[in-house]
Amino acid sequence: MDTNTEQLQMDAVAREEKPLGFITRVAYGCGDTACNVVYGMVGTLLTLFYTDYIGINAGSIAVIMLVSRVFDGVSDFIMGFIVERTHSKWGQSRPWVLWMALPYAIAGVLMFTVPQTSENLQLIYIFITYNLCTTFIYTALNLPYGSLSAMMTRASRERDLLSVFRMGMAPFGRILVVSCTLPLVKLLGDNQSGWIKAMCLWCAIAFVLLLFCFARCKEQVVIEARKKQKAVPIGQSLKAIATNQYFWMCLVVWMCMTSYTTVTGTVLPYYCKYILHNDTWMYSALYVSETAITILFTFLCPLVSNKCGKRNLILGGTILAMVSQIVFCLDPYNFNLLLVTTVFRGIGVSPLFALLFGLVGDAVEFGQWKSHIRQEALVFSAGSVGNKLGIGVVSSATAGLLGLSGYISSTNNTTVIQPDSALQMIVRLFKFAPMILFVVVIIVMLFYRLDKEYDQIMADLLEREKQGLM
Repeated sequence: MDTNTEQLQMDAVAREEKPLGFITRVAYGCGDTACNVVYGMVGTLLTLFYTDYIGINAGSIAVIMLVSRVFDGVSDFIMGFIVERTHSKWGQSRPWVLWMALPYAIAGVLMFTVPQTSENLQLIYIFITYNLCTTFIYTALNLPYGSLSAMMTRASRERDLLSVFRMGMAPFGRILVVSCTLPLVKLLGDNQSGWIKAMCLWCAIAFVLLLFCFARCKEQVVIEARKKQKAVPIGQSLKAIATNQYFWMCLVVWMCMTSYTTVTGTVLPYYCKYILHNDTWMYSALYVSETAITILFTFLCPLVSNKCGKRNLILGGTILAMVSQIVFCLDPYNFNLLLVTTVFRGIGVSPLFALLFGLVGDAVEFGQWKSHIRQEALVFSAGSVGNKLGIGVVSSATAGLLGLSGYISSTNNTTVIQPDSALQMIVRLFKFAPMILFVVVIIVMLFYRLDKEYDQIMADLLEREKQGLM
């Protein structure tokens, strides 16, 4: 490395912002905790609610979720362009956290207030409220929230820590709803009314957390050259994203991560209810054990990521998760084995959860370096498509496969005996779906090289910006 390059890299370090502070990182993490309070229900218990408490056919739910993903993908790109063109006293991304907090809480409750009427009207209601919450309001909240991290700091280390706090705290929302909802619903009457009351409580908590996130997280990245840059045409913006190879890698990994949490969260209640014959404490024990261990190791990841790199840590962790899943497949009906392998699987996926959004932030800088266009909101919006595809496609595919296997929908007060084909489908989904996703992540990480290139890229960017260039 020559002297000039070393000096540029020293300048890059010197220009990095001061640490954001512990309270700011916690406040940012609270944003995703709030998102997962409501959206965690969508990725886990919502299908069970529709099939076993409302009595809707699983195949019909699959169609609604699959069709909704088309609208969802379009809404992400539209919202990305809207955020890029938002100018307020609070910035570009931050105000949307405030504006969408209350609508998001209300929409979360509406998904569970399915009227007791004909099935066709129920399906229409489900389609409208599901899309209101997930396609429109969630998009207008979560996408700006995600891009906010790249507007708070340009320091890769700080973005990694924001990602750690985001993904370390996000599961608390899921833990709350997944571990407490079913016991609370049973306490409140084990009926639809119980679900509605539980959701009112969860949504009120989400609303308060979002207000805290808005109050503490401020946009601080200012690039003088960007102020002089004219609005980038849509076609040029899309081309810049399309040629950013690291964005595509992040998108695939993001989709696999959300697909993993969705398929395990969706199938687990069915697995406990019909395979392990215990849908109360076993379900909570399995879900909380994996989530708790994931949270713990998520916060430990920064201690080693600087030494071994984000890519190597994610790759090694995913291999561990893959091995754990293979061990579980040796005896899928053994609860004790499942509990142990769940713990190791949680350790394995923790680097992916901890560092994913650090990867996305690095892809933003790489995109600016390659195309001379900085696109925080648009990169996160396009990545969010992968997030929602993971949730929507996996949720619809799971419900569809259950329907094809002969799964019998029921209301909460009806005891049914599921056919053997449905039971076997539940077991296969829980065994093999995570393995497929782990393989995809491993392949992508084998081709990821940005960790080695990042320092030089930032040095080049800062030198350009000194000259008033992007």
